[in-house]
Amino acid sequence: MAERGFQISRLPGFATMAVAAFVLLYLPIVTLVIFSFNASNSVAVWGGFSLHWYGDAWANQAVKDATVRSLVIGVSASVLSTTLATLAALGTTRRRAYRGQTLIYVMINQPLMVPEVVTAVALMIFFGIIKVATGYQGLGYLIAAHTAFCIPFAYLPIRARLESMDLSLETAAADLYATPWQTFRRVTLPLLAPGIMAGAMLSFVISLDDVVITEFVKSGGQDTLPTYMLGQLRRAFTPEVNAISTMLLGVTVVLLTAFFLLTRKRD
Repeated sequence: MAERGFQISRLPGFATMAVAAFVLLYLPIVTLVIFSFNASNSVAVWGGFSLHWYGDAWANQAVKDATVRSLVIGVSASVLSTTLATLAALGTTRRRAYRGQTLIYVMINQPLMVPEVVTAVALMIFFGIIKVATGYQGLGYLIAAHTAFCIPFAYLPIRARLESMDLSLETAAADLYATPWQTFRRVTLPLLAPGIMAGAMLSFVISLDDVVITEFVKSGGQDTLPTYMLGQLRRAFTPEVNAISTMLLGVTVVLLTAFFLLTRKRD
């Protein structure tokens, strides 16, 4: 009988540790979802099943304003970061190796390696100087900040998709006298579309859920949905926050599921 190779899953206690990790990770989320249907004003004492807090959240004008603002910032940042990430991915994969390529790759992914609070403080100082010089206080700063932070999240799936694409298809198009633009539009872009869509959805989710950068960069009256919820926790914590969190969780799960389906390897 052939010897079995080393498998970490066969180590003593592995199953127990795995179950404990999943319980610690998902039990608080399940508890939050359950208590979003709580009829009581308490977030810890069950008072019966009710959709009352979902109705309150839906009728809350501040929640609506913060949601619209989050969607505007998220969609704008997603489109801009995905566009820039696509150009960066093409520039780092669809050409011969060149000096400094590794440095460029590191710089593109720098927001992933630096603590988010450091990026937030740097953006706050940078945009603060611009605010003083121009007097502009609009959402443009939040869109720019989210775009910069989301670029590496869009870049990774797009680059992965490019690296898995057969370069001979583009070479064949060139052999058939297609111009570089025709090759990109008719061959590269259709094949790259799943990676672009995955990058766009991932960057949208990252932007939608962001708190740290938004909290440091935003001006007065520019609360997004996550920062609004954070403010509510500092005042009166009611199951309305649970209802908002559950709806936000649902949107995130749908988008991440779509991201998984678009990026999974097909047989």
